[in-house]
Amino acid sequence: VHDLGKVVAMLLSHCLASLTTIHSVPCIGPEITGLFYPQYGIVLDAGSSHTNLYVYEWPAEKENDTGVVHQVEVCKVEGLGISGYSHDTEKAGLSLQHCMKRAQEVVPEQHHRETPVYLGATAGMRLLSLQNRSIADRVLSAVEKTLRSSPFNFQGARVISGQEEGAYGWITINYLLGNFKSSRGTSGALDLGGASTQITFVPDQEPIESQENSLHFRLYGKNYNVYTHSFLCYGKDQALRLKLSTQNGSLLDPCFHPGYLRIMNISDLYTNPCIANGEQQLPFTQLHLQGNGDYQRCRMTIQKIFNTSSCPYSSCSFNGIFLPPLQGEFGAFSAFYFVMNFLNLTTEKSPVPLDKATSTVESFCSRPWHEVKAEFPKIKEKYLSEYCFSGTYILSLLENGYGFTMEKWQNIQFLGKIGSSDAGWTLGYMLNLTNMIPAEKPPTRPLSHASYVGLMVFCSLVLVAVLLLSWLAFHKPKCLQKGLI
Repeated sequence: VHDLGKVVAMLLSHCLASLTTIHSVPCIGPEITGLFYPQYGIVLDAGSSHTNLYVYEWPAEKENDTGVVHQVEVCKVEGLGISGYSHDTEKAGLSLQHCMKRAQEVVPEQHHRETPVYLGATAGMRLLSLQNRSIADRVLSAVEKTLRSSPFNFQGARVISGQEEGAYGWITINYLLGNFKSSRGTSGALDLGGASTQITFVPDQEPIESQENSLHFRLYGKNYNVYTHSFLCYGKDQALRLKLSTQNGSLLDPCFHPGYLRIMNISDLYTNPCIANGEQQLPFTQLHLQGNGDYQRCRMTIQKIFNTSSCPYSSCSFNGIFLPPLQGEFGAFSAFYFVMNFLNLTTEKSPVPLDKATSTVESFCSRPWHEVKAEFPKIKEKYLSEYCFSGTYILSLLENGYGFTMEKWQNIQFLGKIGSSDAGWTLGYMLNLTNMIPAEKPPTRPLSHASYVGLMVFCSLVLVAVLLLSWLAFHKPKCLQKGLI
């Protein structure tokens, strides 16, 4: 009995030591079950052309695990992006009400007060701030008014920088792919919006020559020296404006389908910070665009908006911006994915070869407008008419702007979703603001609810055994006395 008591005492000691390492689990009380409820976060992506609201969910006991946060809802806000309400700023806030009500339906009512809500505005608001800072501030105030009136825990609405947008997109895709806790390295991120485009990756070259394009992260005990750059005015919508600003009067436009006609006001084109010359004194007030669907000529006109004449570094993309040699796999999302998916150039397996992508876009551009319109009657004319330009622009940007050769093109994967979550910057933004990715690797993995209960039952049984043996050792019942002598 004495020896057995030693063994049981040792087991009890180990059991108690294990229990003392569980910092996050209360010992008693009704709160114990609350720890394992799901938690929620809401992020609004206020882009240049529209706003999306995302609702994320994760189990509280796995808060610092990669890949456990998943998207449970996306709500597309009707109407313009918030920067489009510069002439009626109050409507910027009112436009969000429908999706905020949808979020209240998705997030259980008992979690409303603890659920953080963030709004990040991107390149559309960056441009509006450059054009008229006071109007941009009024737009944000209207947005804040609506978000503060919701039952959620409003954490702020602000214009994020292009560098932040690139970095958060990189964090999102690597978090969802589980790269931060693996040995396979990280993936680069390619993001394309309406007003800006971002490229972000970890290069082999160190140090990064241009410090303004360099970011340092320490995540899960690993250091990452990240290259990132955001090209304001080179999102697909603003790039089209840049291209059109190089043309004059009535013309055949190679980037629209044969038979397509569009009339644009000169004032709409030139009153924009992206057009360097400002509003020009022209003898006409409108542009009459008539498509002729010539891919090769379209690509030539697009090349004019990329300045590759000088590079103050060892290597550049365009406009004198440093770009280190491309390294590793890349995930291309947002408009990169939407445009290429429409053109049937996305695949879950091996990427579509560059030459096939080129021939596909070329063939699509040459199709008559009446034929394209008849095939896709449910797509808004503005979007449908611009797929030829957008597809050509994407190929030109990736191949000529960033240097994705035919070989390196195979490293690009066009991503709509990773699991249940959209690829984009919003998840990375929330993870950063809620400190859900630790700088250091957690020393011990917190126990799950089932493991905790199992350990408590085991320790209880050991304790009962110790008490029983102690009683037997001191009282020595008659039936055992002979065996003990």
